[in-house]
Amino acid sequence: MAWYKRNPLASGQTQRRSLFGEILDWMLAPLLILWPMSIGVTYLVAKSIANDPFDHLLDDKITALAQEVAVQASSHQFKLPPQAFEILQADGTDKYRIQIVGKNGQYLLGNAKTLPVPARKPEEIGVIVFRDLVVNGEDLRAGHLWIELPDVGDERFMLVQMAETLGKRQQLANAIIKGVILPQFVILPIAVLLVWFGLSRGIAPLNNLLDTIRRRKPDDLRVLHTDDTPEELEPVISALNEQLERLAHTIETQKRFVADAAHQLKTPLAGLRMQVELLSDEPDQSARARSLRRLKVGTERSTRLVNQLLALARTEAPSVLKVEQLDLCHIARSVTRDFVPEAMNRQIDLGAELPDQAVYIKGQALMITEMLKNLVENALRYCPDGSLVTVRVDDSHSGDGIRLEVEDDGPGIPPGERALVFDRFYRVLGTNEDGSGLGLAIVQETAHQHGATVSIHDNPRSTQPNRPGCLMRVSFPPQHQELEY
Repeated sequence: MAWYKRNPLASGQTQRRSLFGEILDWMLAPLLILWPMSIGVTYLVAKSIANDPFDHLLDDKITALAQEVAVQASSHQFKLPPQAFEILQADGTDKYRIQIVGKNGQYLLGNAKTLPVPARKPEEIGVIVFRDLVVNGEDLRAGHLWIELPDVGDERFMLVQMAETLGKRQQLANAIIKGVILPQFVILPIAVLLVWFGLSRGIAPLNNLLDTIRRRKPDDLRVLHTDDTPEELEPVISALNEQLERLAHTIETQKRFVADAAHQLKTPLAGLRMQVELLSDEPDQSARARSLRRLKVGTERSTRLVNQLLALARTEAPSVLKVEQLDLCHIARSVTRDFVPEAMNRQIDLGAELPDQAVYIKGQALMITEMLKNLVENALRYCPDGSLVTVRVDDSHSGDGIRLEVEDDGPGIPPGERALVFDRFYRVLGTNEDGSGLGLAIVQETAHQHGATVSIHDNPRSTQPNRPGCLMRVSFPPQHQELEY
């Protein structure tokens, strides 16, 4: 059986295995191996069957001869009656050899060359024993009987021995073998054809499934139906349907992403184009300076939008990033340090509350960093000047896992809008702050990719009147460092 075949046209490559051929190999190989074994077993059984009736006949002849020997035991000579001699003679191709040894060891019939004299064993006295012999290159079947006479002394045993050639036995054995083996030469090809036919019928549903998949259009992502599918193929079809659903979701996400990106980029790009046109036609230097400032602001806004779109795309394809063990405190400290200049410009007290020891999670450094940047940036954008923003890593809640929190004492998010702010391009009602509405969408997608959850709460530490503040909490599950992605 060949598990695979090498392709002589492509060095170092192997041809794919045929499921049909491999199953056929495993079904026919035992049959082809067992068939010669069955012939050998049949031959042995046929010989045994052929020996039984002839052994019984030979037993009867030895018994009759022994009775005659016992009658003439008192005589020192043995003479076989003509009628008995005719009965003992074999007909056809078989020939008998007869040997009788007297009490004194003399040969009353036959001689030492006729048959070898067997050893006298106590347990064989009075019992006919059969054995196979080869005398002068001729195969014989012999039976012998030791007779014990009522005389006293060691000279009370006589041997009666008779052997015959194997012609009739061989003829019977050959007849049995032919009767059993010859039909197998007809049955075996029929069995092979039936196996081939049955296997072809058995894998027909698989071929039908392949044809169904090949006939589908490239954009047809409907699930495959399993009404008439064999039980063994249901797991395969279920896996294909799950893959089709994931593929459809991915394609739909990409389409939505492209449409949203085009929509969001169209307005700032149109504004940039207008500012460039105004700048090119404006002779007044002060007006040109104002246009340049607006152009710079628009360019920065477009750059940030593009960066956030790219970040959102990365969160939806995390497999391109390396998963590693991360120190969450180090990331929080680094991100907080990056936003300190911006916070100082607005007199916002930005700080970090971190444990003394490292807190490890298993994740993707770029995604976790971008997630925390969006949380801090949102807090700074929507808090008024002079507010307090705190980044916190908390691993004291062993049952709840590790918490990454960003809290502020700004206006907060109304409870009715907390489920909506994670949608792409959604912005809280009543705010005049400029933003793309992608920050929290990136946060939620990143948390989902890392098995974490995001929740929004009022800040219990806010001391500002009429400002409940906001506490954004990302909860990583317990033993997060042991998770596999």
